[in-house]
Amino acid sequence: MNEAGIGEAGDWREETLARIRKIIEQADPEVVEEVKWRKPSNGMRGVPVWSHAGIICTGETYKDKVKMTFARGAALEDPSGLFNSSLDGGTRRAIDFFEGDRIDEKALKVLIRAAVALNTSASVGARPVRSGKKKPKSA
Repeated sequence: MNEAGIGEAGDWREETLARIRKIIEQADPEVVEEVKWRKPSNGMRGVPVWSHAGIICTGETYKDKVKMTFARGAALEDPSGLFNSSLDGGTRRAIDFFEGDRIDEKALKVLIRAAVALNTSASVGARPVRSGKKKPKSA
């Protein structure tokens, strides 16, 4: 929601974002959606962020597209070739949807589930970082 006027009822970008939201929820019923990064440039509406054991992806609307950015997309297999944006980065990958684009729901669900699996596998092995110092005992 990065351009003035985006978000009006019936706008193709909001409809596309609503479809993406539904696909994400179907792919991972445990997903958590939050709105972050509210600022004047996005009409203070912020950016939807979907998480499960870490950020899966974000969804942003622009004047000519809806961008779905996967936080750890570079680490994901993309056998259907959905990623078409942010391909040069070392961490993130994105899918830009333009007006009239068809969403391959089956392939997108596979990608979402892979992102969740990556997040959950990383969190299982994660251990808290401890300094070598012991905490003083309370008196």
